[in-house]
Amino acid sequence: MRSRLAARSARLVLAAAAVTALAATATACGPDDSADTGSSAAPSAAGSAGGDSPSGDTATGEPSTGSGDSTGSGDKASSGSGDASGSGDENGSGDGGKSGYGQVCGANDLDFTVTSETQAGGYYLVTAKAKSGITCYLDPNTPSVSFGSSADGVASPVGQGGEDSIKLSGSSVAYTGISPNTTNGDNGKEFDTVIISTMEDDANPAELKLPDTAHVDKPIVTNWATSSAEAVPAIA
Repeated sequence: MRSRLAARSARLVLAAAAVTALAATATACGPDDSADTGSSAAPSAAGSAGGDSPSGDTATGEPSTGSGDSTGSGDKASSGSGDASGSGDENGSGDGGKSGYGQVCGANDLDFTVTSETQAGGYYLVTAKAKSGITCYLDPNTPSVSFGSSADGVASPVGQGGEDSIKLSGSSVAYTGISPNTTNGDNGKEFDTVIISTMEDDANPAELKLPDTAHVDKPIVTNWATSSAEAVPAIA
């Protein structure tokens, strides 16, 4: 009986000791855990502060990012310059869509009139004017003129008249004088028309009706001129 009581008492003592030990351990761990919790909270607070500090860095560092944005706006500016080049493309079509603007005059760019004059033994005064909507230049300055298709009907240039390129547009005109006969002989041929080209390789020469029948023998022609007085053909 006593041995069982003694054993039970011993177990109670051991259990009490174990409880005391656990209580002591819990007491010892509590402060440390709270300290650890405090210390772990501090890093998280520091981390949040550090997270705020990048935003502070953003305030100072953003200008570089902002300059990156301004670079983006620079890209917009470059695209704007592309638009400007597009408008430059409008300056490339500065002819206003008119065909033949600013080119060398072809005979088909011009309207011609022919009158018969009595000076210098008689000659034909040809007046040239640009067609509506056309701006062009008479260059070279001497027209190619022929009566018929044979070589003896080709007019020789005499170098009279203007020397510079002549701009034709709107109401501006140019003149050339053609003398059909410089021999006063009877060996020539009769023609009712004259063929005129503004350049040697003119693909569309004009054939003009003469106001009367021309007796053609060694014809001559002047340069284009802006004054009809400079277009009177004569052999020096």
